[in-house]
Amino acid sequence: MRGEARSYAAARKERTADTDRWLKDLFRTASDGDQVSLVAVGSLGRGELAPGSDLDLVLLHNGRPDVARIADRIWYPVWDSAVNLDHSVRTVEEAVAVARQDLKAVLGLIQARHVAGDPELTRKAREAVLAEWRADSRRRLGELRDAVDKRAEVSGELAFLLEPDLKDGRGGLRDVQAMQAVAAAWVASAPGPRAREAYEFILDVRHALHVVTARGTDRLVLQEQDAVAGLLGLLDAEALMRRLAEAGRTISHAFDGTWRTVDRLLSGPAPRGRRPLADGVVEHGGEVVLARGINPRKDPVLVLRAAAAAADSGLPLAPATVSVLAAQSPPMPVPWPDEARDALVSILGAGRAAVPVWEELDQAGILVKLLPDWERVRHRPQRHPIHRFTVDRHLIEAAANAASHTREVSRPDLLLIGALLHDIGKGWPGDHSATGEVVVRDIATRLGLPAHDVDTLATVVRHHLLLPETATRRDLDDPVTIEKVAATVGSREVLDLLAALAVADGHATGPAAWNSWKAGLVADLVRRVRSVLAGSPPPKPPTLSPEQTSLARHGGGAVRVNGGSVTVVAPDRVGLLWSAAGVLSAHRLIVRSASSASAGSTAVIEFSVIPEYGTPPDPATLESDLRLVLAGRLDIEQRLARRSRAVRPPRVPVAPPRVTLVDDASATATVVEVRAHDRPGLLWRIGRAFGECGLDVRAARVETLGAEAVDVFYVVDRAGRPLSDDAQRAQVRDQVLAALR
Repeated sequence: MRGEARSYAAARKERTADTDRWLKDLFRTASDGDQVSLVAVGSLGRGELAPGSDLDLVLLHNGRPDVARIADRIWYPVWDSAVNLDHSVRTVEEAVAVARQDLKAVLGLIQARHVAGDPELTRKAREAVLAEWRADSRRRLGELRDAVDKRAEVSGELAFLLEPDLKDGRGGLRDVQAMQAVAAAWVASAPGPRAREAYEFILDVRHALHVVTARGTDRLVLQEQDAVAGLLGLLDAEALMRRLAEAGRTISHAFDGTWRTVDRLLSGPAPRGRRPLADGVVEHGGEVVLARGINPRKDPVLVLRAAAAAADSGLPLAPATVSVLAAQSPPMPVPWPDEARDALVSILGAGRAAVPVWEELDQAGILVKLLPDWERVRHRPQRHPIHRFTVDRHLIEAAANAASHTREVSRPDLLLIGALLHDIGKGWPGDHSATGEVVVRDIATRLGLPAHDVDTLATVVRHHLLLPETATRRDLDDPVTIEKVAATVGSREVLDLLAALAVADGHATGPAAWNSWKAGLVADLVRRVRSVLAGSPPPKPPTLSPEQTSLARHGGGAVRVNGGSVTVVAPDRVGLLWSAAGVLSAHRLIVRSASSASAGSTAVIEFSVIPEYGTPPDPATLESDLRLVLAGRLDIEQRLARRSRAVRPPRVPVAPPRVTLVDDASATATVVEVRAHDRPGLLWRIGRAFGECGLDVRAARVETLGAEAVDVFYVVDRAGRPLSDDAQRAQVRDQVLAALR
């Protein structure tokens, strides 16, 4: 795993040795060494001192009355050197008593290292702490488990974070230290070679981070990643984060195995005996193992059959069984036999239980043997805040989610396999949907699927973003939108597969990628397309609702706020939509969609909004400001300018904005797609640019993905027609880009 990356292990040992010599000199000037000792805990105690590490020291004594003077002569020079110091002065009995109650203290003293003074005091303290730790392991390990879980809940999972905490994240440094504490209790083995190698790599990353930032930090933020990668001899930040994801997952996997052993201790012995689960596979001691007399070398499908049994029963595969299967399983025949493909579908169909089993196969190197293309997406980071996982983990999460939707489609097997492979193209350059179509044809053929199923899977992968992107970026009331989607999917079978996959994919991506608003739009789109595929004509553009008609009778100036829906009624004029959008932004409301209809000379605009943060604004105040701006008595530009000045600029460079005029998306308007870094009043700025071009916005679809806005507008000229003049189209593009600078 280390490759060509530079190791800082020697530098840490040298720094530790230099610090030891310095502390010994300080100790010699402070004490004669009788009945007192200086003990290192933390990173110094483990010999892992990085450039920005704190010093954690304990001064042990045997009742010396001058111990406070000795401590001052050691602590003050350390403070004067500007090194952060965590210190304590205790007798051996006091140290043991504190360790008995304080988890942090006991974890430090378990790995305490003698630095100077009386080594017998250090030995007594360490042995006494270890003896109590082992004697009370049932209670203390439960305490440690609770602390580990709380830390992971706060810090997240190192392998999947854009800006991971190298120490406290799940799969980080503290997890290995926790495993070492479990081993010290004589409950489980110490971390193995792969976990130790991963641990050393994370130590190297932390060391390089301290060098780059010139301070002791544990969070690897985006703007430091390229520099850290360079110091480690890696190509770029993506290479660094891929290696870091691998290390974090290796540690998490070892950590889970350690805690399964701990759980068995805490819960008592598992029932004995062997219960058959599948051909050649049994349950034994709460784990899935191979039946007696089974020879894996003669059965290439056994590995998948065992994994399917584990997923279906919700039990872990025994580590020894996984090792045997990894070492002895013969290559899978190509094309796969039906039994192998059925076992794969069974694994995926187990839902959430499939994820740990899949991770087990991955850690053992079994997956890349079964699916060689998996290597291209393995541990590949997705450097966008909407994504919670690396590409490979996202794929198995999506497949697990898809298991809940198998009764909604005619081909559950194709849904599960499609979910597993929908982003497989991200391992290759170019549009991942297009490259994924090519790759999945090869994989599906290897799996032994018939030609028609291969075509269906390829279509699903090629168009897996069609429904959510259309629903959020196109006007569903425009017949062209529905007709184009129907022509693309071609059949009810493919439509249903894409609909289920959209939900599974969205949930696996993260809350910023899927919510009730998007789910409602996708469901509406599917309903309309299903109608067209059944031979019904596209629905006509909607007329005003009774409530809207009632408001329109007032002739304008009416505003209604109802939860996330804001209705504005006013005399129809250019710029009405973006003027109202400016007021919403000034009140910290994010516009998700906007559409307009008319009744004579009166326009009715419907906004779907959510609060940027906190509670929604007071509806009465919002209505008042909307009325003021409609009457031309509110300077919304000035208010938005104040908001913009209060917003912190992005910490890292962002891509330049892009404006695209999408042809053939509508027969009645010109569709303009704008991609830009999100900021307050963005919709208002874009709308004002359209107004300066003499255009009116008929409808808008607005989506924010993390910090990136993807906004789509249906615009028409003063005569209500789409744009046909090339010069005018170019002017629109330039004007909108200018407004975004």
